[in-house]
Amino acid sequence: MSRSGANLALLLLGGFRTFVDAVVVELARRGYDDVRPVHAFAMRAIAAGADSASELGRRLSISKQSAAKTIAVLQERGYVARETDPRDARRKRLQVTTLGLDVLRTGEAVFDELRVQWEQQIGASEVAAFEVHLTALVGALPVRSDAPGWVARDLGE
Repeated sequence: MSRSGANLALLLLGGFRTFVDAVVVELARRGYDDVRPVHAFAMRAIAAGADSASELGRRLSISKQSAAKTIAVLQERGYVARETDPRDARRKRLQVTTLGLDVLRTGEAVFDELRVQWEQQIGASEVAAFEVHLTALVGALPVRSDAPGWVARDLGE
């Protein structure tokens, strides 16, 4: 096995993809066959306060048009809703619905189940040590859970 930095990066990415892909498959098995990772990022951003297409676009580093399309899909599927702003009746705010919150909670539970599977595969102490080492290398909060990809990392900006 190569011990290059590039190989390490690919292994880390592979671990991430393995987890995420397994969650998508399991969510589909549990009845959420229309959920994709980008939907979870969007719902988390909305739950954290991104209550418009403009704000969602800023938080996810995508265009307002892409954010609007994502919102439309999430609304169509019942995961988010537009509600009247109690402070300004002319304004509509995005909210994650009960169904959307159920999807997020279910996804989190599946991630926990996958962690247990990894612990059974290589040992709980090995997974814990791996997590300690990753935390030492990338920090306790390496990415924001409401932002995808490279924009999720807080680079002190």
